[in-house]
Amino acid sequence: MIILISAISGLVSAQTTSTNSGKTEKEQRKLKKIKVFKEQEEGENVFQRDFSLGGRLNTDGWSGFFELGYRKSRKIVNYFQFEISEKKSPKEDKLQAITPLGFSARPFIYGKQNNFYPVKFGVGQRYLIGGKANKNGVEVSGIYYGGISIGLLKPYYLSVNAGNDRLEDIKYDPNGPYADIFLDDASIYGAGGFGKGWGELSVIPGLHAKLGLRFDWAHFNEVVSALECGVNFEMYTKKVPIMINDYNKQFMFNAYVGLQFGKRWNKR
Repeated sequence: MIILISAISGLVSAQTTSTNSGKTEKEQRKLKKIKVFKEQEEGENVFQRDFSLGGRLNTDGWSGFFELGYRKSRKIVNYFQFEISEKKSPKEDKLQAITPLGFSARPFIYGKQNNFYPVKFGVGQRYLIGGKANKNGVEVSGIYYGGISIGLLKPYYLSVNAGNDRLEDIKYDPNGPYADIFLDDASIYGAGGFGKGWGELSVIPGLHAKLGLRFDWAHFNEVVSALECGVNFEMYTKKVPIMINDYNKQFMFNAYVGLQFGKRWNKR
């Protein structure tokens, strides 16, 4: 009886120990997950890489871009950016005309001779000004950035009355046979279409620089959800002929506001 009771007691004790050990391991795993979750949600952002896509509204057009960042230190992130945008002249004014057949054509911009699309490559830094204290906080960073700009000029086509109510799509050529018609609003029946002129691109190289502030409100540090605002400066090798008149500029300055979304991670 003594031997039997001892055996049963040992078995119960072993099962209890095993059960407690299992609960302890499970609780440790749960606590570890909670800790990682809190670090991702409320801890300081120290991820080594980030990638994001975004868009901007500029005072002289629009931009779309993607960005890749590499953390240099606790407060500094180096980043590379590729951007494509469209620049518009402040003198652009859309008009509507009626074709000889009596229907409305595409709106057109009187006096415009080229669309201008800068393609930009650059490198910059984000400097942490203030981190978020909790998941509902906002991380604020100052940014400074610069690089090269490849300005693409695409001829702007108009649909005009080339005689005998015959419509023809033409671009501006000061020495061409339709130079006067291009500026005769009574002969213009609309824009020639976005697809016109892509085979006639020309290039104006330049440089650009940017200063701004970025506000990241994402609840989780591994997510990028940011608003950016600032100013942008561009310089080209010659005046950019967007309009036929003399409002064209070689130096361009604008303000912007943009949104971007992406992801952060650690390198392996």
